[in-house]
Parts: sequence; structure tokens; C-alpha cells
Amino acid sequence: MSDGPWLTIVGLGEDGPDGLSPASRRALDGADVIMGPPRHLGLLHDARAERIAWPAPFADGLAILLGLRGRRTVVLASGDPFLFGAGAAIARVLDPSEWRALPAPSTFSLAAARLGWPLERTLCLGLHAAPISRLRPHLTPGLRAIVLLRDGAAVAGLGGYLAAQGFGESLLTVLEALGGPAERITAARADALPPTAFAHPVAAALTVAGDGAAVPRASGVDDGFFENDGQISKRPVRALALSALAPRPGEFLWDIGGGSGSIAIEWLLSHPEAEAACIEARPDRADRIRANAERLGVDRLRVVEGEAPGALDGLPAPQAVFLGGGMNETLLVELRKRVASGTRLVAHAVTLDSEALLAEQSARLGGELLRIELAEAAPLGSRRGWKAAYPVVQWRVTL
Repeated sequence: MSDGPWLTIVGLGEDGPDGLSPASRRALDGADVIMGPPRHLGLLHDARAERIAWPAPFADGLAILLGLRGRRTVVLASGDPFLFGAGAAIARVLDPSEWRALPAPSTFSLAAARLGWPLERTLCLGLHAAPISRLRPHLTPGLRAIVLLRDGAAVAGLGGYLAAQGFGESLLTVLEALGGPAERITAARADALPPTAFAHPVAAALTVAGDGAAVPRASGVDDGFFENDGQISKRPVRALALSALAPRPGEFLWDIGGGSGSIAIEWLLSHPEAEAACIEARPDRADRIRANAERLGVDRLRVVEGEAPGALDGLPAPQAVFLGGGMNETLLVELRKRVASGTRLVAHAVTLDSEALLAEQSARLGGELLRIELAEAAPLGSRRGWKAAYPVVQWRVTL
């Protein structure tokens, strides 16, 4: 084998080798093995190399690929392998010196070229291996998005989902086999898709319209977005909690005593790279947290059934911790042992006992105490008066 990487990841379009760059053609001509999805392998009519179909599930193919070390190998991927493609998964298991990538135009680039949309102002999502609900945080009238879909049947699923969320008026442009001889483009409202059998590979471009409820970007999402049994941090209090927690991209949150999961879910909504685990002792509430997270498009939330501190075993170290329920001195002492210096802790207390605990801990460890007293206008006879909620004491500290 000649010097250089043994593996080349080649981006392939629907026009097969006709649209390849000279470098990609040379890689294919010199390969001992070509590995890829059967559809891609079928586009290569004159390649003489051994062909291996990438199996499902995808992870099974990585072991096969690693067994090809020492042979000149090409892996075929759709368009740009590092834009919702296989490239990142392959690069994670190899040394950088072992591989190179030769991308082709992505589906997003081809779709934008057909529609005249600026990619830098268009949401691009890979929903071919993810739930359609990941669209939910982004749905607002006027949004433009291009999404990759699993197969032709997923087009109807997308239309039905948009209609169910109140955005059935959205314009869907279905884009099949872009860049190839079978390319087809169909435009229709999400709630009035034609009875067409759409074929894989397929993407959809959507311009969102309708009167559905948009998920706000500011902290303090309306309580109505969360199914709950009354165990929920109310919107104003939640906004103050999120402000104190101060989420940042890539950080991990422990939400202990999840209730409805609203704190952890809003943490995840703050940025696509944010991560969180929600610890909840009651199985029914844990199920409700999972459903809330799925519905709001943050299915990456980890829900741990059990009681802290034991339920914290095995979780990644947090940069922030929220204590909303089940607080006691033993748990606070254990948390200080488990988390690194610099971890942000925000705790809420409603009862006199837990309030006294926070006062004692703040005197010992510092931080800020905030008493939150809220009242809402409510009927009072024939008039209106203020109905006060239980006061909440917030302790905010960097451990």
C-alpha cells in the first residue's frame, strides 16, 4: 500500500461517478475495497474493487471497516460526509492519519440551489435518524428549514406532525433524488400533501405558516407546554431559576427532583449543545418527563429513575445542579463530595425546614439568598384581588 491514509471517505451524489471530482475518481480507481450503502454501491457500474454493503445498524459496519486496515479502502457517503453524515462516526474510531474525506455537494446545498434560499439563514436538520419532534423548538411562522428524512413515508409523517402542531398551512417542498436523473420536486401545503409515493433519498424544505404556538427562546416557557400533576416550577419562578443556573453551550446539568422536567427541558432548549440529566424517584413522573422532553424536541434529556445521591452514580460531572425537591443536609453534603470546584448550585425551598437548611448552608458556604413572593390577580367576590403563592427561597452558590 502506498504512503498516506488507507481510508478515503468519498461523498457521492445521485448522479453517481459522473459528478465526482478527479481526486474522488482516483480514490475509487485505486481502491481494493469499496464499502457503502447498497444504493450507493449500485451507482458504481465499472468499479473493479471488492464491494461490501454497509450493514444496519450502522455501528456494526464500524467493526467491519476496522478489519480492513492495510487495504486501500473507500467508504461511500451521501454528499458531504460531515454534514449529518457518516463521517463523524467513522473519524471517532480512527486516528487522524488513517483517513481523508472528499466531500460532494450536500443535499442542503443542492436544495438551496433549487429554491434560491441562503443557507446561512436556513435551518438545516438531519431527521433521517431522529424524531420529527426535534423540529418543535424551531417552529415559528416565517421559518425556513431543510430537513433530511428517513424515507418517502416520512414525508406524510412530517406533514401530519406540522398540522397537529397548528402549522398545517406550511409550504412543503419535497425534494427527491436531488442531482440525479430521477430528481423530482413537489410543492404542497403540509396539510394537503398529494397521495404521491415519494421515494428515498428524500428531503423536505418547509416555510412555516399557521397559528400554532411557538416555543419562546427566553427563560420561562408557558406552563401549558408541560404536562404535570402540579409538581412543576411555575413560569416566573422557573425563569429566575434558569437565570441563576446560567446555561452555557456544552454544559451538563443535574436536575434533582425533576417533577415535570421543566427546568432540565428549558436548560436543553437554551442551546443544542447543552446536556442534562433529570433525577426523579416516581416512575409516573419520570414517564411524564420523557414525554415532555420528546414533545418539545429535546429527547436527548437523560431521565434517571431513583433517588439522589445513589441515582447520580455514573452520570457525567455537572457544571450546574438544580435542587428542586427532596432536599436534605445529607444530600447537600454528598453533592459537595461529588461535584468539582466551580460547579454552580441553585436550590429552591418552600417549607420552613428546607428554608432553614438553605439559610444555614448559605451562612457556611456563601452565595446569595433570594426570597421570591408572587401573587396573581384572582376573583374576589364581584371584584378582583391578589392571591399569593407560597414564597420560594432560592439559594445560588458556586461550590
